Amino acid sequence: MAVGEIEVPARLARRLSLASFVLAGVTFLLLWVAVTALLSQDSLGSVLSAGWAELAAPLLVGLVVVTGICERIWPAEPRPVLARGHVQDACFLVLHAVVVIPLMTLLSVGAATLLSEHAQWIELRSAQDWPALVVIPVTIVAMDAANWLAHYADHRFTALWRFHALHHSQEELSVLTSFRAHPLMHTTGFLLASIPVVVLMPARAIDPVLITVYVCVGTLQHANLRWTFGPLGRVLVSPAYHRLHHATDIQDMNLGVVLTVWDVLAGRARFPSRAHRVGRTGLDGRPVPVEQDHVTAPPLRLMAGQLIEPFQAQR
Repeated sequence: MAVGEIEVPARLARRLSLASFVLAGVTFLLLWVAVTALLSQDSLGSVLSAGWAELAAPLLVGLVVVTGICERIWPAEPRPVLARGHVQDACFLVLHAVVVIPLMTLLSVGAATLLSEHAQWIELRSAQDWPALVVIPVTIVAMDAANWLAHYADHRFTALWRFHALHHSQEELSVLTSFRAHPLMHTTGFLLASIPVVVLMPARAIDPVLITVYVCVGTLQHANLRWTFGPLGRVLVSPAYHRLHHATDIQDMNLGVVLTVWDVLAGRARFPSRAHRVGRTGLDGRPVPVEQDHVTAPPLRLMAGQLIEPFQAQR
């Protein structure tokens, strides 16, 4: 092999983030396991439909619409309806509906299938005798703890942060920012969240309504509102609480997804007050391409650049 033929792959490798491709490979593995298992059961279509019903339920759609109206009436930061940040997040909403919902559904199935087949020893057999009113709330709380751990890992490990940074790049938060996420950002969360389900409920299913409510609470927290939820905000993540997490200087705080208890236990909770100053959000230095820095770029082209960015070597 000639020297030039060796140098080309080497230069290409230096321009790519190999860790990002590894995560993409893990994601593909989970998807392959899920699709293979569901096809063998002739249930791929029904499972995808069920996932759509949970993650795009009328309750969630209504929440987004009502919250958007509230953002116009009581905004934390007044902005035009068609602010660049809102338009870009709307593009990610479409991506979420078309790509991410099926992806999340299959990731959940793939992770649960692998755990059930290769780690049956983690199943807590005695939990099968627990009443549903006990085992389901315990499982949801445990799932939230797993989601907190995944979120912590997103901020702790560079390979995961490269995908999570896109979500934090938004400088104009709104309820639509919930959907501004790289599809591969979900892999760690669904893998970890599947563990308590396999441990506690290997032969049961969580009511889809509960999953939808959980998703709704996680969506509301990005709203451009000063809501603290009052005393309830000491337990549930509020828009004001989560906004502090999106501040440019304290993103290792307020990592809670739905419950604040994990932040409290980890010493990472910072509770806001109604009088708390509304600070700037986003990433210092704009390491991820953002619409506020590319005002003439078409939204879809910019989104493509944002999705490709984690696969490029950091400069």
